[in-house]
Amino acid sequence: MEHIILYAIVPIIVVMLAGYISGKKGIFNGDDSKKFNKVVLDYALPAALFVSIVQSTREMLARDLKLSIISLVGIMFCFMLVYYVFKMFKKNTGADAAISALISGSPTIGFLGFAVLEPIFGTTPSVALVVAIVSIVVNAVGIPVGLSLMNASLEKQQLAAATTSGTAAVVKKRPSAWIPVLNALKQPVAWAPILAVIWVVAGIPWPKWASPSFDLIKGANASLAVFSAGITLSSIKVSINWQAVLGSILKMVVMPAVLLALGLIFHMDPLNLKMLVVAGALPPAFSGIIIADEYDTYVATGTSSLTLSVILFIGFCPLWIWITDLFLHSGIA
Repeated sequence: MEHIILYAIVPIIVVMLAGYISGKKGIFNGDDSKKFNKVVLDYALPAALFVSIVQSTREMLARDLKLSIISLVGIMFCFMLVYYVFKMFKKNTGADAAISALISGSPTIGFLGFAVLEPIFGTTPSVALVVAIVSIVVNAVGIPVGLSLMNASLEKQQLAAATTSGTAAVVKKRPSAWIPVLNALKQPVAWAPILAVIWVVAGIPWPKWASPSFDLIKGANASLAVFSAGITLSSIKVSINWQAVLGSILKMVVMPAVLLALGLIFHMDPLNLKMLVVAGALPPAFSGIIIADEYDTYVATGTSSLTLSVILFIGFCPLWIWITDLFLHSGIA
């Protein structure tokens, strides 16, 4: 636990605090944070995922098939759970619930995955595969589903407003639900790990001399992502309310618990299970905040939930590792 705190959590706090202070002093602002995020999502993270995965083997991919299925089922179950829980409240629209799911129903694997998992589990292809699989679930499945739910709600609100006002407002036909999926798959963070998996399955040897060309930009992934997160937090107003607390509970408690239960039931590889549970305990996805800000929907509460979860992660990360070890050592797995 001391190693986890000193080598995984403290560095994140220090770098995030540096970004937060820089933002408060006006050295960087929210626009700068978005540019940093683009560097991470379009260059650093895809490079890190690709070069790490292509160094694995077919045997490793076959072993991780169970990890892929459990990740998809567990994370999307929690995603839809958050959506329906928040949709039950009278003041929330379907769009609010969709944003809640994009935030509290998705771990920020792209920004903090390597920063947290590598100090704990080492720099190995197994870590990269966990980050890649969860990233694909979040980016290629979760985001398109969330955008589809949100667009459906916004269209319904637009139609209701037009009907109430008695105007002849024309409501645009909702685009195909597959468009967000295709758009997500166009992003480097989605297609880079898929290409790497195809490379490994095809049995093409990866030349060692090619790795250094990826390693330089790969090294900026974790540090720049965490620094950017600090800037983002400095540029938004945080106001903790009961919905923010509920969102944090669903993210920091329910999601890792669901993933742990599924992993134990289906006898996952112990190391993969530990990494998946830690991935599930990561704070909410920053991409949800970006989408909320773009559509001006549920921004304040979503941001508050994100901030609270980042603080809670300091305690929940080692706690979930301890709980997982407890179950594994008890022979339940």
